[in-house]
Amino acid sequence: MLLGRNRIELGVRGYFVEHDFVLIDPPGLQRSPGNETHLHAFATTMIGNDGAGETMYLHTSPEFSMKKLLAAGERRIAAIGHVWRNRERTALHHPEFTMLEWYRAGEAYDAVIADCIALCRVAARTTRAEQLRYRGRTCDPFAEPQRVSVVEAFREYAGIDLFATMDAEGNTDAGALAELMRGVGLTVPGEFTWSYLFSRVLVEMVEPALGLGQITVLDRYPAAEAALARRTADDRRVSERFELYACGVELSNGFGELTDAAEQRRRFELEMDEKARLYGERYPIDEDLLAALPLMPESSGVALGFDRLVMLATGAPRIEDVLWVPVAGGER
Repeated sequence: MLLGRNRIELGVRGYFVEHDFVLIDPPGLQRSPGNETHLHAFATTMIGNDGAGETMYLHTSPEFSMKKLLAAGERRIAAIGHVWRNRERTALHHPEFTMLEWYRAGEAYDAVIADCIALCRVAARTTRAEQLRYRGRTCDPFAEPQRVSVVEAFREYAGIDLFATMDAEGNTDAGALAELMRGVGLTVPGEFTWSYLFSRVLVEMVEPALGLGQITVLDRYPAAEAALARRTADDRRVSERFELYACGVELSNGFGELTDAAEQRRRFELEMDEKARLYGERYPIDEDLLAALPLMPESSGVALGFDRLVMLATGAPRIEDVLWVPVAGGER
């Protein structure tokens, strides 16, 4: 499995070079690790020559650095490197893992969706796997992918009409979603948010049905669940965000990137307010990123969990089976 990992990495790097990407090496140490409510970072103290300390974070994604490079004039960039996320350790999660992230300036996000599918096929060819596999579930990466919107998937797999819980601007009604969930037999806690309920349905009823037999592209996320994506041109309730699934496993998360700095600040602040409410902490906002956004061209970008891709291409049941040296300690 580990030798397969090395071969897949070579194949992935070759794909990016072949498609005219510049492979870049972003720093892991950042003033802001990201501003999503449920992403948790590792903090450290950077001490200067004067002995003064400054709180820094290991990044949860290279996204902010890469967007600054797009603003500086890069057109196609890719990074393969380690990222860190706290409070995450399961068969599919690890506190330190390898992420592939890449951006195409001036190209629609259909192009990065095509990249994701192509990379799944690269991994399968490299390991001579006819099927991607995970715990008894299989997916043929060479079959025609399924593409379904989030609203369609909720209707088909959970019997829930998400649009009935949003207004025309995408503002959400948690009470309405709770009622629909009760109607299909799901329990609802005493206190909840729309985002929490959405995640419950997605994880419990929708995700297990995705990527079985063929790759699934779960497309057009509700705007309330796409803080870094621009809204679609035809419906303000949804945004240009997709996730790609194989064998019921989420492999990648991509966007048509938001470049409106004022709107991005507003969304970051809302995310950090919710993080403070739920977890009692908040992360700084990267002012350099917000200053760069107006200079950034219209772009599409995506992050793909490299270790998960290796798992599916080698049939590994746990992420630690495809890590050369897993992080010691913690729950597994």
